[in-house]
Amino acid sequence: MPGIASAGEGNSGLYVRGGGPDQNLVLLDGATVYNPGHLLGFFSVFNSDVIKNTTVYKGGIPAEYGGRISSVIDVGMKEGNMREYEVEGGIGVISSRLAVQGHIVKDKASFIASGRLAYLGFFINPVLKKRGEQFKVPYFFDVNAKLNYKISDKDRIFASAYVGRDKFSFGSSDTDFSFQIPWGNATATFRWNHLFNDKLFMNNTFIFNDYQSKVEAGYQDISFNLNSGIRDFGLKGDLHYFPHINHKVKFGYDYLYHVFTPYVYEFKTEDNNFNSDITKKRGHEFGIYAQDEWDVVPWLKVNAGLRFSMFSNVGPDSKVYYNEDGSPIDTIEKKAFQSFANYFGVEPRLNLRFKTSKNGSVKAGFNYNTQYIHLVSQSTTTFPTDLWVPSTAYVKPQRGLQASLGYFHNFKDNTYETSVEVYYKKLWNQIEYGEEAIKSDGTDRDTEDQFVFGTGQSYGAEFFVKKKYGKFNGWIGYTLAWTERDFPTLNKGEKFWAKYDRRHDLSVVLIYDITKRIKLSATFVYSSGQNTTIAVRRYFINGELRADYGKRNGYRLPAYHRLDVGFTYVLKDNEKRYSDLNISIYNLYSRKNPYFFYDDINSEVKTDANGNVIGSTFEVQTKQVSLFPILPTLSWNFKF
Repeated sequence: MPGIASAGEGNSGLYVRGGGPDQNLVLLDGATVYNPGHLLGFFSVFNSDVIKNTTVYKGGIPAEYGGRISSVIDVGMKEGNMREYEVEGGIGVISSRLAVQGHIVKDKASFIASGRLAYLGFFINPVLKKRGEQFKVPYFFDVNAKLNYKISDKDRIFASAYVGRDKFSFGSSDTDFSFQIPWGNATATFRWNHLFNDKLFMNNTFIFNDYQSKVEAGYQDISFNLNSGIRDFGLKGDLHYFPHINHKVKFGYDYLYHVFTPYVYEFKTEDNNFNSDITKKRGHEFGIYAQDEWDVVPWLKVNAGLRFSMFSNVGPDSKVYYNEDGSPIDTIEKKAFQSFANYFGVEPRLNLRFKTSKNGSVKAGFNYNTQYIHLVSQSTTTFPTDLWVPSTAYVKPQRGLQASLGYFHNFKDNTYETSVEVYYKKLWNQIEYGEEAIKSDGTDRDTEDQFVFGTGQSYGAEFFVKKKYGKFNGWIGYTLAWTERDFPTLNKGEKFWAKYDRRHDLSVVLIYDITKRIKLSATFVYSSGQNTTIAVRRYFINGELRADYGKRNGYRLPAYHRLDVGFTYVLKDNEKRYSDLNISIYNLYSRKNPYFFYDDINSEVKTDANGNVIGSTFEVQTKQVSLFPILPTLSWNFKF
């Protein structure tokens, strides 16, 4: 979809109209999913076998959604078949899946459960080993489950849960560099639906979610571990009122209690060991809203809403103060540094649709959003570090304003869909790490001491063409966009391109039904490379290696592109049974897309026969790490 760019190979986040991955609200049955990817973005956490519907808002976000300033991806799970049992799944060389649904009590209670397991590393390791790289059996598993119970004609309850775990490792066979990244999501929701009458019904939902991630890296005698996590407990209530078939009013509230583990690291060398203290932070997030969706006249539809939000950080903020020599001040009572910051947001939303003809329309949107939690990442590197932090007395909430205008038109009895849309987004209180995240002497500082703040803006145009029907169908999406950041303390006060800047983003999907049983497909994606900061020179001072860096995000990595192809042969297709064989090739021409770069440093001291130093050599090589080469797969899919 235009305007929605992948964060790149090895990253599961999405960049929506220049926003960061944390600025997207991703929901599974109402619970937040903080990392929506498996195997570093190769798979989605959402199992299509159990998904009922997906709604995406990249602009004009309705007032019922809060806490993010960029987009919303709302995914709902199936509720289980009340009358029959169904089995669906697939067995492949990379992963397998199985989903089962049916009734517990006919027409009264139902269930659906699914599981997936991936074993990619067993097959890809031999290929990568020949390239001088070695993955160490990346894998994931996840489980979905949902219960649906009809208490009466007016009351129904739902309970759903999700658990997923990943572990990914990499090591180079010709150096001592290695890393591994374990992470996982867990969510649970319990919802009660009550129907008052034909025009009014209510939902009340209890929400739990937990996300934990870790990065472990090592090079020669140096090791680094980084932990991060966030856990939420919440309640959400909605009332839906339908005064007329073309008029829907919705209002409600939502509350979340956040528990953050924002920054826990361990840094080891041969001679030293530095550790940060584990300091959990907590916050209350609350919102109330009202929205009105109304087909005022046949040519005009209005969705207007207003949201009031609040965030309270209950501390402590764990801020440490230092003497001039860098030693921490520890004589002041802790309570002097308690932080009870309160923030409020007023968030108007407005979306308009004007029918210009039977098949054409103009859509305009405006929304102002507030975001109270933040994912702070190193924009000077492509190495993933998931650090979720709350708003505090020092860290202000992010604010975002977005306006969009687009023209949409269908042709030839709705066979072709086309659209052109432009947007502008302004962002306040954006967060980056400062020039020195950790003091050179290794002194541990609080996370907040490493942050700097600024503004940002993003603007662009999106083009989309889709053929929906016929033996040959597919779509083309293209986005031309600019995303900038302006931080007074970074890049000498000059504006710089954001890490999320993707100047060009192209997706082409083609599907051809040769016969009723044979189908071919191809997908091509292209995206401008990610911006990063690189060292322009290195030198020694008193035996210590130093580096001078160029402009902030002044270097753009090589472009990301790949071609995937697929062949599907339908074995059986009737009312009771379906099965097919699928052969697909990921990255057909084996493009080595960059994941990240690291410096391989080699030095040698030359001595004479008596052991006296007569010279030395020093060499630094910047090496690229790529993830997935050409990858053919075979799978058997079934449903009965």
